[in-house]
Amino acid sequence: MKKSLATKDVAATVHALIFDVPKGEVASYGMIASLVPGVGPRQVARALHSAPKGLPWFRIVTASGAMADHSRAAEQRRLLKKEGVVFRRNGAVDWRLHRWRGPSQRCIARAGLDIAWVMEAMAGWR
Repeated sequence: MKKSLATKDVAATVHALIFDVPKGEVASYGMIASLVPGVGPRQVARALHSAPKGLPWFRIVTASGAMADHSRAAEQRRLLKKEGVVFRRNGAVDWRLHRWRGPSQRCIARAGLDIAWVMEAMAGWR
C-alpha cells in the first residue's frame, strides 16, 4: 500500500483525475477518492474548492448519482445535460450510460499513481 500524499499533492492529483473524466461521463467523489491513497470523498470535495480554471468540476457527483447539495447544483445539472448526460426519474445520473471508466494510463503516470493501486480500486467500483 502506498503512503498518503501531502495535502497540496492530494489536490493536484484529484484535479488531474477530474481533468481525465471525459465529456458525457461522470465520476463520484468516492470513485476519485478511491484512486488516491489515504484520501476520502470529503477531501475530493475540498480539492474542488481550489479547482484550476477549466476543471470540469460538474462531472463529479454523489455515489447515488445525484448532485451534491451546493449552491451550483442547478448549474451542474445544466452543464451535464449540455454534454448529453441522461438523468433517471429520481434526478440521478444514469450510471449505466455515463459512468467514468477510469483514468487513462497517461493520467495515472502523470499523477504519479501506482497502476496496481488504481486497478485494485477500480475493481471495487459498482
